[in-house]
Amino acid sequence: MNAKKLQSAMEYLMTYGWAILILAVVLGALYGLGVFNAGRFLGSQCLLQAGFSCPSLSMSSNGLLTLNLLQATDSPINITAYGCNTNDTIIEMQTPYNPPSNQVTMQISSNYTFTVQCYSGANPFSGTPGSNFNGYLFINYTNLETGFPETVVGKLVVRVT
Repeated sequence: MNAKKLQSAMEYLMTYGWAILILAVVLGALYGLGVFNAGRFLGSQCLLQAGFSCPSLSMSSNGLLTLNLLQATDSPINITAYGCNTNDTIIEMQTPYNPPSNQVTMQISSNYTFTVQCYSGANPFSGTPGSNFNGYLFINYTNLETGFPETVVGKLVVRVT
């Protein structure tokens, strides 16, 4: 009688052992395929201070960010420079190409599309298609009513295409 109980216990352990082993292999395979990588399900995000938004943005694998900036502050502005980096330090700011002043005037509720090279520290960013760029966008501008220069710092998450 005791032998039957031991055999039953061994069959129980073997059945559940194989089931757990198969489950572990399947979960390992799914992890290896990147199914549990939440970043691949995220869309691009651009978080700027009130008065600015990014209706569309994209990044190529060589680190060029194309961004459409919508300006909705209470006064017109002149964009004087912009930059992009993985950390929150301003490096390699670029001036808009708009001769003769190399500034872009944006009226209230207007938008402007520009392309800027993003950096990873001191080096130009490069990423594989499908990966994400996590960094910061810097925009220097002058308020045309007050004449004061200001800087907008925004957080970016962009899928590399």
